[in-house]
Amino acid sequence: MSDSKIQYKDIFHQSPLAKMLIAVDSNNICSFADINSVAVEYFALTADDVIDKNFTELFSEEMAEHFEQSCQTCIRTKRPVLINALPHFPGGVKVQSFMLNPIFDDKKKINFINIVARPEATDINQLEQERDDAILLLTSLFDAGGMGIIVTDEDGTIVRVNDTFLSDYNWEREDLLGREFTVIIPAEDHNISKKLHRAFIERGRSGSREINIMRKDGKIADVILTTVLLEMSQKKCYMVSTIKDITERKNMIRNLKRAKEQADAANKAKSAFLANMSHELRTPLNAIIGFSEMIMNETFGLLNNDKYKEYMTDIHFSARHLLDIINDVLDMSKIEAGKIELIEREVIVADVFRSVSIIMHERAEDAGVKLIFDLEEDLPNIRADQRLLRQILINLTSNSIKFSPIGEKVTVKAHRLKDNHIRISVSDNGCGIPEDKIQVVLEPFGQINDPIYSQGQGTGLGLPLAKAMVELHGGKLDIASKEGKGTRVSLDFPVERTVK
Repeated sequence: MSDSKIQYKDIFHQSPLAKMLIAVDSNNICSFADINSVAVEYFALTADDVIDKNFTELFSEEMAEHFEQSCQTCIRTKRPVLINALPHFPGGVKVQSFMLNPIFDDKKKINFINIVARPEATDINQLEQERDDAILLLTSLFDAGGMGIIVTDEDGTIVRVNDTFLSDYNWEREDLLGREFTVIIPAEDHNISKKLHRAFIERGRSGSREINIMRKDGKIADVILTTVLLEMSQKKCYMVSTIKDITERKNMIRNLKRAKEQADAANKAKSAFLANMSHELRTPLNAIIGFSEMIMNETFGLLNNDKYKEYMTDIHFSARHLLDIINDVLDMSKIEAGKIELIEREVIVADVFRSVSIIMHERAEDAGVKLIFDLEEDLPNIRADQRLLRQILINLTSNSIKFSPIGEKVTVKAHRLKDNHIRISVSDNGCGIPEDKIQVVLEPFGQINDPIYSQGQGTGLGLPLAKAMVELHGGKLDIASKEGKGTRVSLDFPVERTVK
């Protein structure tokens, strides 16, 4: 028996683990019966300080309550109890938790509780277990969201993958676990993916980006990868990545892009056709106009019939009108095809106004509209294509005359604004444009037919051509209009086009 006691004391006191033997009296009051040297070091006490003392006499209120409640739980349940160690003990021994094991007498009554400390884990197996437990918890949470999850360690090795990802991309778990994450990345993206992974481990916290991943059959899927960096114990880092499939959306975008390219190609073909057609039509029209002018002027003799003169006037007017339409169509086709180049020079705005006045004077008189040109004194010259600027003003002035009632006026004005850029405007008191139709009239062939004023005439290209030609100069066209009260079209040329 004495050998047995010696053997027990040797085991108890020479154990490398902190051990305490707690006596339990008939009233379930606990006190220290024995303690080994490791436990003494842990609590920063001596054996003489501890024996026959209770927890309250030895420890702080928090620690005493922690141990006392654990012992009472062990007594009540008559089962071992595992408790976590409280932090910040003064001793040098590091303890993770304590196991309280009840010791029974012959009558199944607890006389003692054997408390054994579990040291902090330092071996790799324990760390791996902690890592796996933490990642398992995370993936379990993400599984509920129905979104694919992949967890990689700091070396890029896949350590967890959830069922949703496996189901969505037809992989098996054994295909992925323990392998580098590039197994699901297309070969051409391996290098950049590895660099981004390393940079994220070193400096990242969270982020999203679009990438391509591979299904098991090799087909490519477009996904949004959202990654969060987790730093675990021992400074281990893991990347938890959620994967949202956007393949259908990307396919839709690709199809829309393809359709747009096809539409652009068709539009270019249309523009080329219109340009060719317009060129072919202009040649005979020029002949008709030229010969009709000769006949009207009776170059080779008298017509001797007023009806013939009237018919020739109609032929000439119709041919000129048709030529104007063809020229508009041709210019719009060239602009859409990007084939118009500016022939820039220093332009005197007053000269342009004079030429427009000469061209439009007769038309304004015929329509019963007064044409006014208002030019600011000492207006600077501008750098522009003089032919295009004249055509813009002819188109806008013609529009204003056409939609103005008899007796009204059309004003063409040029002045300098505060920042020194030049504004040219054409204003009328005509029928105006409904606010919801302004964008329509700026589109090619967009018209708002008013039978009172327009009689359905025109191509709907005047405003779109003016807008396109102003934008070729880096400027802007703006329309201010009220239905029934008139319209003002403003052309703003950038300040760098003002000649100092």
